[in-house]
Amino acid sequence: MERFLLSMLMLAVFLLLAAGMWWGWRRKAREDGSRYAPFPEVPEQLDAGAARDSVAGVYVATTSAGHWQDRIVARGVGMRSAATLRRYTAGVVVARTGAPSFFIPSESLVDARTSKGMAGKVMGVDGLLVITWRLGDELVDTGFRADDKSVYARWIHALRAAAPERAAWLTEDTHQQRSIEGRAQEK
Repeated sequence: MERFLLSMLMLAVFLLLAAGMWWGWRRKAREDGSRYAPFPEVPEQLDAGAARDSVAGVYVATTSAGHWQDRIVARGVGMRSAATLRRYTAGVVVARTGAPSFFIPSESLVDARTSKGMAGKVMGVDGLLVITWRLGDELVDTGFRADDKSVYARWIHALRAAAPERAAWLTEDTHQQRSIEGRAQEK
């Protein structure tokens, strides 16, 4: 009888923890849904065969820019899935398997770089391709792990060339860095 009660207690604790995680995920999704604009849908006129570049891999996550652990979970973008990135003149399609695909318009691009991890997924040095872009009024980072990491340099070059906001963003970032360095020297 004592074993049975202990087993039931452990089961109750497990169910309570699982329910807490589920409620937390739903609360985060509601908060993200009100903070972030809907992710752009893939335009119908894009033809997959007309893509300038394509790479298969895994969509890791989208986070608020600069905060690699702050995963956005609203509207299904919080789930990791197999995906293909396709680059067009109009932007980048994140074609996900088993989850909603989305579109990153060229005019929203800010930067592209590699990173070692994002949202609980650590890959080692330069394991992820991270695209920084503007979603409504917010900057976000979208992480992708390609099956062939040798394509990262080509993608970074192409995305940076297409990013209209890159110059202004780098100038602002450099200004902030100089301000931080100046304050450090004053101390």
